[in-house]
Amino acid sequence: MAETHPGTALVTGASSGIGATYAAHLARRGHDLILVARDRSRLDAAAARLQAETGRRVEVLPADLTAAADLDAVAARLSADEAIRLVVNAAGFGPLGPVLGGPRSLYDDMVALNVTALQRLTLAAAEAFAARGGGTIVNVGSVVALAPERFNAGYVATKAFVLALTQALASELGPRGVRLQAVLPGITRTEFFARAGADLSAIPPGMVMEADDLVAAALAGLDAGEGVTIPSLPDAGDWQAYEAARQRLGPNLSLSVPAARYAVPPVAAVA
Repeated sequence: MAETHPGTALVTGASSGIGATYAAHLARRGHDLILVARDRSRLDAAAARLQAETGRRVEVLPADLTAAADLDAVAARLSADEAIRLVVNAAGFGPLGPVLGGPRSLYDDMVALNVTALQRLTLAAAEAFAARGGGTIVNVGSVVALAPERFNAGYVATKAFVLALTQALASELGPRGVRLQAVLPGITRTEFFARAGADLSAIPPGMVMEADDLVAAALAGLDAGEGVTIPSLPDAGDWQAYEAARQRLGPNLSLSVPAARYAVPPVAAVA
């Protein structure tokens, strides 16, 4: 029986770090690639290397996803190209340290990339995949979505958005054959920290994962059907317990009267 081709994967942030590592792993899995990032020269070098190593077709699509015209072009490609069956939204950046005192323009750009662009491409892919009867969207978030007090407030908020968007769409689109996975890395050895002005050598080595290990674990989680993958979490039962506790809140999140613990007197009925 002939092997089924897994289709084309479009990867954002593909010139370095987690995005570049995803591209390498997916090419080795047999995917053709569309690599998206701002740096054309780095994309060209990555494409040449991956084509030589794997024999897969690798196309570059240079784009600044914070620029409306470039974002429109990538979204249009997702909508039109029926060969695309997998999207990995790995592009993102963020500052370190307290949010107060940071340059406002930096936070605007961060939201444009981490939130606006990711949502636009996720929805473009979701609509296309639902119409085609299948496809997979992987959104790279961060464990800081689960620990908001431990990192820059603006960055944490963008990653909480990624997790919530992915989980909500997974519930909506699962019956239509579209899979979504949120990947929540911890500290990963990439250019992220150097760009933010941090020194990874100051962080205990036991807390820093190599990008190759991260992506290998994330893809194993995808193969196992996980909707949320935390590559460093030893016991999956901890995440299941977290989710179960969240679900138990559901029946009491919207009621007609305040909880008795607030001792709010009932509102008198209007005659």
